[in-house]
Amino acid sequence: MIRKQNSISRRRFLSRSAKAAAGAFAMPYIIPSSALAGPTRLGANERIVVGIIGMGVRGDQLIMNIPDSGSVAAICDADARKNAAVTAKHQADWEIYQDYRKLLEQKDLDAVIVTACDHHHVLASILACQAGKDVYCEKPMSLYIREGRALVTAARKYQRVVQHGTQQRTMEMNRFSCEFVRDGGIGKVRAVECVNFKGPISYPAEGLPAEPVPAGVDWDLWQGQAPERPFNRKLFSHWQDGVGNWWGNWRAYSNSQLTGLGSHAFDMVQYALGMDETGPVELWPVEQGPTARLRFRYANGVEVRLTFPDQAPHRGPQLGAIFVGEDCKIEINRNKFTTNPPDFIKNPPDPQLAEKWEGDGWVAKGHVENWFDCIRTREKPNADVEIGHRTASLCQLLVITRQLGRRLT
Repeated sequence: MIRKQNSISRRRFLSRSAKAAAGAFAMPYIIPSSALAGPTRLGANERIVVGIIGMGVRGDQLIMNIPDSGSVAAICDADARKNAAVTAKHQADWEIYQDYRKLLEQKDLDAVIVTACDHHHVLASILACQAGKDVYCEKPMSLYIREGRALVTAARKYQRVVQHGTQQRTMEMNRFSCEFVRDGGIGKVRAVECVNFKGPISYPAEGLPAEPVPAGVDWDLWQGQAPERPFNRKLFSHWQDGVGNWWGNWRAYSNSQLTGLGSHAFDMVQYALGMDETGPVELWPVEQGPTARLRFRYANGVEVRLTFPDQAPHRGPQLGAIFVGEDCKIEINRNKFTTNPPDFIKNPPDPQLAEKWEGDGWVAKGHVENWFDCIRTREKPNADVEIGHRTASLCQLLVITRQLGRRLT
Protein backbone atom coordinates (compact mmCIF):
# COMPACT_ATOMS: atom_id res chain seq x y z
CA MET A 1 0.00 0.00 0.00
CA ILE A 2 1.41 3.38 -1.00
CA ARG A 3 0.61 6.47 0.99
CA LYS A 4 0.55 9.60 -1.17
CA GLN A 5 2.13 12.74 0.17
CA ASN A 6 2.24 16.38 -0.72
CA SER A 7 5.62 17.94 -1.44
CA ILE A 8 7.07 20.04 1.37
CA SER A 9 9.27 23.09 0.91
CA ARG A 10 12.83 23.23 2.22
CA ARG A 11 11.97 26.22 4.42
CA ARG A 12 9.11 24.33 6.07
CA PHE A 13 11.33 21.25 6.46
CA LEU A 14 14.06 23.19 8.24
CA SER A 15 11.60 25.09 10.41
CA ARG A 16 9.72 22.00 11.52
CA SER A 17 12.88 19.93 11.94
CA ALA A 18 14.57 22.57 14.09
CA LYS A 19 11.54 22.75 16.36
CA ALA A 20 11.36 18.95 16.56
CA ALA A 21 15.05 18.56 17.37
CA ALA A 22 14.73 21.17 20.09
CA GLY A 23 11.93 19.03 21.45
CA ALA A 24 14.52 16.45 22.50
CA PHE A 25 14.83 18.70 25.51
CA ALA A 26 11.15 19.68 25.68
CA MET A 27 7.94 17.85 24.75
CA PRO A 28 7.76 14.83 22.41
CA TYR A 29 7.17 15.44 18.69
CA ILE A 30 4.54 12.68 18.77
CA ILE A 31 3.09 11.16 21.93
CA PRO A 32 1.76 7.63 21.38
CA SER A 33 -0.49 6.15 24.04
CA SER A 34 2.17 3.59 24.91
CA ALA A 35 4.65 6.34 25.75
CA LEU A 36 2.24 7.89 28.24
CA ALA A 37 2.19 4.64 30.18
CA GLY A 38 5.97 4.26 30.31
CA PRO A 39 8.51 2.25 28.30
CA THR A 40 7.07 -0.45 26.04
CA ARG A 41 7.69 -4.04 27.07
CA LEU A 42 6.76 -6.47 24.30
CA GLY A 43 5.98 -10.09 24.98
CA ALA A 44 8.69 -12.65 24.25
CA ASN A 45 6.79 -13.99 21.24
CA GLU A 46 5.35 -10.72 20.01
CA ARG A 47 6.43 -9.70 16.52
CA ILE A 48 8.33 -6.41 16.32
CA VAL A 49 7.04 -4.16 13.53
CA VAL A 50 9.75 -2.05 11.90
CA GLY A 51 9.99 0.90 9.53
CA ILE A 52 13.18 1.50 7.53
CA ILE A 53 14.43 4.99 6.65
CA GLY A 54 16.80 4.95 3.67
CA MET A 55 16.42 2.55 0.75
CA GLY A 56 19.95 2.58 -0.61
CA VAL A 57 22.25 -0.44 -0.64
CA ARG A 58 22.39 -0.77 3.15
CA GLY A 59 18.65 -0.32 3.66
CA ASP A 60 17.92 -3.16 1.28
CA GLN A 61 20.53 -5.35 2.97
CA LEU A 62 19.02 -4.77 6.40
CA ILE A 63 15.58 -5.73 5.13
CA MET A 64 17.09 -9.15 4.42
CA ASN A 65 18.59 -9.24 7.93
CA ILE A 66 15.31 -8.76 9.83
CA PRO A 67 14.88 -11.81 12.09
CA ASP A 68 11.79 -13.98 11.85
CA SER A 69 10.49 -12.32 15.01
CA GLY A 70 10.13 -9.02 13.16
CA SER A 71 8.45 -7.63 10.07
CA VAL A 72 8.82 -4.52 7.92
CA ALA A 73 5.65 -2.43 7.63
CA ALA A 74 7.02 0.78 6.09
CA ILE A 75 9.95 2.08 4.07
CA CYS A 76 11.10 5.59 3.23
CA ASP A 77 13.49 7.33 0.87
CA ALA A 78 13.60 10.79 -0.70
CA ASP A 79 14.19 8.98 -4.00
CA ALA A 80 10.88 7.38 -4.97
CA ARG A 81 12.68 5.25 -7.53
CA LYS A 82 14.53 3.41 -4.76
CA ASN A 83 11.29 2.83 -2.88
CA ALA A 84 9.72 1.35 -6.00
CA ALA A 85 12.71 -0.85 -6.81
CA VAL A 86 12.99 -2.32 -3.31
CA THR A 87 9.24 -2.89 -3.11
CA ALA A 88 9.25 -4.73 -6.42
CA LYS A 89 12.30 -6.79 -5.42
CA HIS A 90 10.67 -8.00 -2.20
CA GLN A 91 7.13 -8.06 -3.62
CA ALA A 92 6.08 -6.31 -0.44
CA ASP A 93 2.83 -4.75 0.72
CA TRP A 94 4.10 -2.03 3.02
CA GLU A 95 3.58 1.68 3.46
CA ILE A 96 5.85 3.85 1.32
CA TYR A 97 7.01 7.37 2.18
CA GLN A 98 9.44 10.00 0.94
CA ASP A 99 9.41 12.05 4.17
CA TYR A 100 10.56 10.08 7.22
CA ARG A 101 8.56 12.30 9.56
CA LYS A 102 5.44 10.90 7.94
CA LEU A 103 6.70 7.36 8.48
CA LEU A 104 7.18 8.09 12.18
CA GLU A 105 3.48 8.93 12.46
CA GLN A 106 2.53 5.36 11.51
CA LYS A 107 0.96 3.97 14.67
CA ASP A 108 1.75 0.28 14.27
CA LEU A 109 5.54 0.72 14.15
CA ASP A 110 7.43 -0.41 17.25
CA ALA A 111 10.85 0.59 15.97
CA VAL A 112 12.75 2.10 13.05
CA ILE A 113 16.04 1.41 11.32
CA VAL A 114 17.82 4.58 10.18
CA THR A 115 20.08 3.86 7.23
CA ALA A 116 19.76 7.10 5.28
CA CYS A 117 22.76 9.25 4.35
CA ASP A 118 24.97 10.18 7.31
CA HIS A 119 23.68 13.74 7.69
CA HIS A 120 20.17 12.42 8.43
CA HIS A 121 21.10 9.89 11.12
CA VAL A 122 20.72 12.01 14.24
CA LEU A 123 17.61 14.01 13.39
CA ALA A 124 15.70 10.96 12.16
CA SER A 125 16.74 9.04 15.29
CA ILE A 126 15.78 11.85 17.68
CA LEU A 127 12.37 12.19 16.05
CA ALA A 128 11.91 8.43 16.33
CA CYS A 129 12.74 8.54 20.05
CA GLN A 130 10.22 11.34 20.51
CA ALA A 131 7.66 9.25 18.64
CA GLY A 132 8.12 6.44 21.18
CA LYS A 133 9.94 4.13 18.77
CA ASP A 134 13.15 2.24 19.43
CA VAL A 135 15.99 2.85 16.98
CA TYR A 136 18.70 0.98 15.09
CA CYS A 137 20.95 3.76 13.77
CA GLU A 138 23.47 2.79 11.14
CA LYS A 139 27.07 3.90 11.48
CA PRO A 140 28.35 6.50 11.77
CA MET A 141 25.96 7.56 14.50
CA SER A 142 26.42 11.27 13.84
CA LEU A 143 28.03 13.86 11.59
CA TYR A 144 29.14 16.18 14.42
CA ILE A 145 30.04 15.61 18.06
CA ARG A 146 27.39 17.90 19.53
CA GLU A 147 24.49 16.31 17.66
CA GLY A 148 25.62 12.86 18.80
CA ARG A 149 25.33 13.98 22.41
CA ALA A 150 21.83 15.32 21.64
CA LEU A 151 20.81 11.87 20.43
CA VAL A 152 22.09 10.24 23.63
CA THR A 153 20.08 12.80 25.62
CA ALA A 154 16.92 12.06 23.61
CA ALA A 155 17.33 8.29 23.93
CA ARG A 156 17.67 8.54 27.70
CA LYS A 157 14.85 11.07 28.11
CA TYR A 158 12.33 9.01 26.14
CA GLN A 159 13.70 5.69 27.46
CA ARG A 160 14.34 4.26 24.01
CA VAL A 161 16.54 1.32 23.06
CA VAL A 162 19.01 2.71 20.52
CA GLN A 163 21.46 0.31 18.87
CA HIS A 164 24.41 1.57 16.81
CA GLY A 165 25.02 -0.33 13.58
CA THR A 166 28.52 -1.53 14.50
CA GLN A 167 27.63 -5.20 14.22
CA GLN A 168 31.10 -6.42 15.21
CA ARG A 169 29.99 -5.69 18.79
CA THR A 170 27.78 -8.77 18.52
CA MET A 171 30.14 -11.07 16.57
CA GLU A 172 31.47 -13.73 18.93
CA MET A 173 35.04 -13.59 17.61
CA ASN A 174 35.20 -9.84 18.09
CA ARG A 175 33.62 -9.93 21.52
CA PHE A 176 35.99 -12.64 22.73
CA SER A 177 39.14 -11.00 21.39
CA CYS A 178 38.28 -7.49 22.56
CA GLU A 179 37.42 -8.72 26.04
CA PHE A 180 40.58 -10.85 26.08
CA VAL A 181 42.67 -7.72 25.52
CA ARG A 182 40.58 -5.64 27.92
CA ASP A 183 40.94 -8.21 30.69
CA GLY A 184 44.74 -8.31 30.41
CA GLY A 185 45.09 -11.43 28.26
CA ILE A 186 48.03 -10.07 26.25
CA GLY A 187 49.58 -8.28 29.21
CA LYS A 188 49.96 -4.52 29.36
CA VAL A 189 49.08 -2.95 26.00
CA ARG A 190 52.11 -1.05 24.72
CA ALA A 191 50.68 0.29 21.45
CA VAL A 192 47.83 -0.07 18.96
CA GLU A 193 48.11 0.17 15.18
CA CYS A 194 45.23 1.00 12.82
CA VAL A 195 44.53 1.98 9.23
CA ASN A 196 44.96 5.66 8.37
CA PHE A 197 41.54 6.18 6.77
CA LYS A 198 40.91 9.05 4.40
CA GLY A 199 38.74 11.93 5.56
CA PRO A 200 36.18 14.21 3.89
CA ILE A 201 36.83 16.99 1.41
CA SER A 202 35.38 20.49 1.42
CA TYR A 203 32.66 21.44 -1.03
CA PRO A 204 34.32 23.26 -3.96
CA ALA A 205 34.43 27.04 -3.50
CA GLU A 206 33.12 27.47 -7.04
CA GLY A 207 30.36 24.97 -6.36
CA LEU A 208 29.18 22.11 -8.53
CA PRO A 209 27.13 22.88 -11.65
CA ALA A 210 23.37 22.56 -11.35
CA GLU A 211 21.88 19.53 -13.05
CA PRO A 212 18.24 18.58 -13.60
CA VAL A 213 16.70 16.83 -10.60
CA PRO A 214 15.71 13.30 -11.66
CA ALA A 215 12.01 12.51 -11.70
CA GLY A 216 10.96 10.97 -8.40
CA VAL A 217 13.69 12.65 -6.33
CA ASP A 218 12.67 15.18 -3.66
CA TRP A 219 15.91 17.15 -3.53
CA ASP A 220 14.77 19.37 -0.64
CA LEU A 221 14.04 16.34 1.52
CA TRP A 222 17.35 14.72 0.64
CA GLN A 223 19.31 17.84 1.62
CA GLY A 224 17.44 18.10 4.92
CA GLN A 225 19.34 20.38 7.31
CA ALA A 226 22.51 20.37 5.16
CA PRO A 227 23.48 23.55 3.23
CA GLU A 228 21.15 24.28 0.33
CA ARG A 229 22.88 23.53 -2.96
CA PRO A 230 21.80 22.79 -6.51
CA PHE A 231 21.33 19.17 -7.48
CA ASN A 232 24.42 17.46 -8.83
CA ARG A 233 24.83 13.73 -9.17
CA LYS A 234 28.23 13.92 -7.43
CA LEU A 235 26.37 14.97 -4.28
CA PHE A 236 23.49 12.57 -4.67
CA SER A 237 25.23 9.42 -5.89
CA HIS A 238 26.57 6.44 -3.97
CA TRP A 239 30.19 5.35 -4.38
CA GLN A 240 29.04 2.28 -6.29
CA ASP A 241 27.66 4.49 -9.06
CA GLY A 242 31.19 5.28 -10.24
CA VAL A 243 30.76 9.04 -10.75
CA GLY A 244 34.14 9.94 -9.22
CA ASN A 245 32.81 11.64 -6.08
CA TRP A 246 29.77 10.89 -3.93
CA TRP A 247 27.93 12.34 -0.96
CA GLY A 248 30.19 10.38 1.42
CA ASN A 249 33.20 12.48 0.41
CA TRP A 250 31.76 15.90 1.26
CA ARG A 251 32.08 17.29 4.80
CA ALA A 252 28.51 18.62 4.94
CA TYR A 253 27.10 15.11 4.46
CA SER A 254 29.72 12.69 5.80
CA ASN A 255 33.22 12.31 7.20
CA SER A 256 34.18 9.79 4.52
CA GLN A 257 36.01 6.65 5.60
CA LEU A 258 37.28 8.13 8.88
CA THR A 259 33.75 7.56 10.16
CA GLY A 260 32.69 4.98 7.55
CA LEU A 261 35.18 2.16 8.01
CA GLY A 262 36.65 3.95 11.03
CA SER A 263 33.43 3.46 12.98
CA HIS A 264 34.10 -0.28 12.93
CA ALA A 265 37.87 -0.16 13.41
CA PHE A 266 38.02 2.39 16.22
CA ASP A 267 35.01 0.80 17.90
CA MET A 268 37.18 -2.27 18.39
CA VAL A 269 39.90 -0.07 19.91
CA GLN A 270 37.46 1.53 22.33
CA TYR A 271 36.03 -1.89 23.26
CA ALA A 272 39.36 -3.68 23.74
CA LEU A 273 40.88 -0.85 25.81
CA GLY A 274 37.81 -0.50 28.04
CA MET A 275 37.09 3.02 26.81
CA ASP A 276 33.45 2.58 25.77
CA GLU A 277 32.22 5.62 27.68
CA THR A 278 35.17 7.93 27.20
CA GLY A 279 37.78 8.72 24.56
CA PRO A 280 41.37 9.85 23.95
CA VAL A 281 42.86 12.78 25.86
CA GLU A 282 45.28 13.85 23.14
CA LEU A 283 45.39 13.64 19.32
CA TRP A 284 48.05 14.85 16.87
CA PRO A 285 49.26 14.55 13.26
CA VAL A 286 52.73 13.20 12.52
CA GLU A 287 52.79 14.99 9.17
CA GLN A 288 50.78 17.66 7.36
CA GLY A 289 48.25 17.41 4.56
CA PRO A 290 44.79 16.00 3.77
CA THR A 291 45.95 12.40 4.26
CA ALA A 292 48.28 13.02 7.22
CA ARG A 293 48.95 10.06 9.47
CA LEU A 294 47.45 10.55 12.92
CA ARG A 295 48.01 9.36 16.46
CA PHE A 296 46.06 9.61 19.69
CA ARG A 297 46.57 8.72 23.33
CA TYR A 298 44.29 7.64 26.16
CA ALA A 299 44.58 8.70 29.79
CA ASN A 300 46.13 5.33 30.67
CA GLY A 301 49.04 6.09 28.33
CA VAL A 302 48.14 3.72 25.47
CA GLU A 303 49.03 5.28 22.12
CA VAL A 304 47.14 4.44 18.94
CA ARG A 305 48.96 4.94 15.63
CA LEU A 306 47.22 5.26 12.27
CA THR A 307 49.95 3.83 10.07
CA PHE A 308 48.53 1.43 7.47
CA PRO A 309 47.32 2.85 4.11
CA ASP A 310 43.60 2.62 3.40
CA GLN A 311 43.97 1.93 -0.32
CA ALA A 312 45.19 -1.14 -2.18
CA PRO A 313 47.37 -2.98 -1.54
CA HIS A 314 45.69 -3.16 1.84
CA ARG A 315 47.81 -3.77 4.92
CA GLY A 316 46.65 -4.19 8.45
CA PRO A 317 43.14 -4.80 9.74
CA GLN A 318 40.69 -2.67 7.76
CA LEU A 319 37.93 -3.13 10.34
CA GLY A 320 39.91 -3.52 13.53
CA ALA A 321 43.39 -3.00 14.96
CA ILE A 322 46.65 -4.65 15.98
CA PHE A 323 47.24 -4.63 19.75
CA VAL A 324 50.85 -4.99 20.87
CA GLY A 325 51.01 -6.36 24.41
CA GLU A 326 53.82 -7.35 26.72
CA ASP A 327 53.07 -11.05 26.24
CA CYS A 328 51.44 -11.27 22.82
CA LYS A 329 50.43 -9.38 19.69
CA ILE A 330 46.83 -9.81 18.52
CA GLU A 331 45.20 -8.59 15.32
CA ILE A 332 41.43 -8.12 15.55
CA ASN A 333 39.47 -7.80 12.33
CA ARG A 334 35.87 -8.45 11.36
CA ASN A 335 34.70 -11.84 12.63
CA LYS A 336 38.26 -13.08 13.23
CA PHE A 337 41.45 -12.60 15.17
CA THR A 338 45.00 -13.91 15.00
CA THR A 339 47.79 -13.93 17.58
CA ASN A 340 51.57 -13.91 17.52
CA PRO A 341 52.61 -16.42 18.78
CA PRO A 342 49.82 -18.35 16.99
CA ASP A 343 48.91 -20.72 19.84
CA PHE A 344 48.91 -18.10 22.59
CA ILE A 345 45.17 -18.45 23.37
CA LYS A 346 44.50 -21.90 24.80
CA ASN A 347 40.69 -21.78 24.85
CA PRO A 348 39.55 -19.88 21.71
CA PRO A 349 35.87 -19.80 20.68
CA ASP A 350 34.50 -22.56 18.45
CA PRO A 351 35.34 -21.56 14.84
CA GLN A 352 31.80 -22.48 13.82
CA LEU A 353 30.56 -19.42 15.68
CA ALA A 354 32.07 -17.30 12.91
CA GLU A 355 30.28 -19.13 10.10
CA LYS A 356 26.87 -17.57 10.68
CA TRP A 357 28.35 -14.13 10.01
CA GLU A 358 29.86 -15.09 6.67
CA GLY A 359 28.19 -14.66 3.30
CA ASP A 360 27.78 -11.45 1.37
CA GLY A 361 29.96 -9.52 3.82
CA TRP A 362 27.14 -7.37 5.18
CA VAL A 363 25.48 -9.74 7.62
CA ALA A 364 23.98 -7.97 10.64
CA LYS A 365 21.13 -10.33 11.57
CA GLY A 366 22.57 -11.24 14.98
CA HIS A 367 23.07 -7.56 15.80
CA VAL A 368 19.45 -6.83 14.89
CA GLU A 369 18.41 -9.82 17.01
CA ASN A 370 20.29 -8.34 19.97
CA TRP A 371 18.39 -5.08 19.42
CA PHE A 372 15.09 -6.98 19.26
CA ASP A 373 15.89 -8.82 22.49
CA CYS A 374 16.59 -5.51 24.23
CA ILE A 375 13.40 -3.95 22.86
CA ARG A 376 11.58 -6.68 24.77
CA THR A 377 13.65 -6.55 27.97
CA ARG A 378 14.42 -2.77 27.89
CA GLU A 379 18.07 -3.53 28.60
CA LYS A 380 20.95 -1.74 26.88
CA PRO A 381 22.00 -3.37 23.59
CA ASN A 382 25.55 -4.42 22.71
CA ALA A 383 26.23 -1.16 20.85
CA ASP A 384 24.23 1.20 23.04
CA VAL A 385 23.75 4.81 21.94
CA GLU A 386 26.43 6.07 24.35
CA ILE A 387 28.96 3.60 22.92
CA GLY A 388 28.02 4.65 19.39
CA HIS A 389 28.36 8.33 20.28
CA ARG A 390 31.81 7.84 21.82
CA THR A 391 33.07 5.92 18.79
CA ALA A 392 31.69 8.53 16.40
CA SER A 393 33.20 11.33 18.51
CA LEU A 394 36.64 9.73 18.30
CA CYS A 395 36.35 9.55 14.50
CA GLN A 396 35.22 13.17 14.32
CA LEU A 397 38.10 14.31 16.54
CA LEU A 398 40.47 12.66 14.07
CA VAL A 399 38.82 14.61 11.23
CA ILE A 400 39.30 17.86 13.18
CA THR A 401 42.91 17.04 14.07
CA ARG A 402 43.83 16.48 10.44
CA GLN A 403 41.99 19.59 9.27
CA LEU A 404 43.69 21.81 11.85
CA GLY A 405 47.07 20.14 11.44
CA ARG A 406 48.02 20.48 15.09
CA ARG A 407 47.85 18.75 18.46
CA LEU A 408 44.52 18.67 20.30
CA THR A 409 44.07 18.00 24.00
